[in-house]
Amino acid sequence: MDGWIFGPFNSLYLAVFGAFFLLLILSSLLLRGKSEEIRSGVILAACLVTLIGFVLYKVFMAQDGDYALLIAEMGGFNWWGELPLQLCNVNMILIPVAVWKKNRPLMSFCFFVGPIGALMALIMPANGFDGYSLLLPRMLGYYGTHFLVLVEGLALASLGLYRPRFRDFPDTILTILAIAFAAFLLNLLLRWTGLHPKANYFYSVETEGNFLLEIFHRWIPVPFLYLIPSYLILLPYMLLVTAPFEAAERRKRKKIPEQI
Repeated sequence: MDGWIFGPFNSLYLAVFGAFFLLLILSSLLLRGKSEEIRSGVILAACLVTLIGFVLYKVFMAQDGDYALLIAEMGGFNWWGELPLQLCNVNMILIPVAVWKKNRPLMSFCFFVGPIGALMALIMPANGFDGYSLLLPRMLGYYGTHFLVLVEGLALASLGLYRPRFRDFPDTILTILAIAFAAFLLNLLLRWTGLHPKANYFYSVETEGNFLLEIFHRWIPVPFLYLIPSYLILLPYMLLVTAPFEAAERRKRKKIPEQI
């Protein structure tokens, strides 16, 4: 059983990480040249499978006695705190909406922000998800969900459904802030009604010990507002990722007059 112990950067973790990225590469190659309808259908089906798996994973987790002991200090398991509305898993809902509506700001959010949230969850797993057997239902659910959400966000570009552009940035930043503020309002509602006294989607009410958010909270000691610097530092990352896409687009435009 020790061979199944799973944690960030151990051999099994790296093997699974590689397998999911191989899945991304193979799916991109297999769907190359297919219609946009087929490519959209594949990613929508993947998100649906992820959402179904997520629900099953939460059902098992609600019945997991060992996990209940681990989170007893945080108030125990609460379904209102397990909705797929965290930064690390909201993509499974937002990607289908973005693809269906062909909404570029929302696809930009799903491409840039969603994968970062999932990657952070994979690198810094929550309490109860590091150093246990991968065969535990809660471990399969946690890592399966986050790996799939990561791959699905990147697949928007690899399948050609979204190509980032510099001109998208203002709308993208506004979309990020709007989604985070909606999560903040939901937290306030859940806390006010008593449905979940510690609701903290998007970490918009409490930092929960996150070292970076702790720094921002010292700068801006106001719920939600302390998140703003963390979203603004996304800009260098977005610029770095978008630059190759912009360069490829310019080369493509130059070739068109030459061919004419």
